[in-house]
Amino acid sequence: MTAPGLADAHDTSVEERYTPVPLLQDKVIVLSGVGPGLGRALGEEAARMGADLVLVSRTEKRLQKMADVVRSHGRRALVVPTDITDEDSRAALVTAALDEFGRVDCLLNNAFGIPPMDPVTSLSLESLRAANETNVFAPLRLSALFADALAATGGSIVMLNSCVQYSSDPEYAGYKLSKGTLAHLASSLATELGPRGIRVNSVAPSYIYEDVNRAYFDWIASESGRTHDEVYAEKAAPTDLKRLASPEEVARATLFLASDLASAVTGTMLNVDCGEFHDN
Repeated sequence: MTAPGLADAHDTSVEERYTPVPLLQDKVIVLSGVGPGLGRALGEEAARMGADLVLVSRTEKRLQKMADVVRSHGRRALVVPTDITDEDSRAALVTAALDEFGRVDCLLNNAFGIPPMDPVTSLSLESLRAANETNVFAPLRLSALFADALAATGGSIVMLNSCVQYSSDPEYAGYKLSKGTLAHLASSLATELGPRGIRVNSVAPSYIYEDVNRAYFDWIASESGRTHDEVYAEKAAPTDLKRLASPEEVARATLFLASDLASAVTGTMLNVDCGEFHDN
């Protein structure tokens, strides 16, 4: 286990300042992609803001753990094991959500798949298709299937994108391909669904300082003869704040877009990267 260091001090300082407020009181949020790190933070932070959750992933055990967290904050949770790449499974999810809650206020498209980290010209079409099924086609179909319910509540859709779209590193090209496509999809959906009162926005995190990246930094440190904090400082150096965002911080920025505070915000991409990338 990594000893507390510079990164943990930043996390502690932020959490000491933050107090949850009921921005999502009694709203129903569908969270597609309940996993460690950001998925877990999105579910818990939404519950802390007063929302009820429809929890979606393939693994029921993981969903049940997340449901326990949601309920610990006094909110309702519906567990719906779903293969979001299958149309019948997607349709069943919509039915289950509306049967349980009678409404949906926000769809969070957080599930993602990463193709092999190789130059795009060397990737098989099969690997790219598999990533796009999860990263592009599933969000498209879920958005279409939930559109009537979201129109009824004046609801919203948030696409979890990535700052990888700003990178030209060849090893990220396959992932950038699908996330760039997702950005264009969100823009098109904002225009198409806007007349129905549905807002569509995107969030682009850079490195999120969570368990997977903590372990990755440990590995880099061991391979390069450095400390974890030295690796962290290197990754944080390009940011204005000289630190990396926590999953909770990314979740809160995402959920702002789901709240009524963002009632006039649509078609936008919100970078949550501690100032690593600036829009031109």
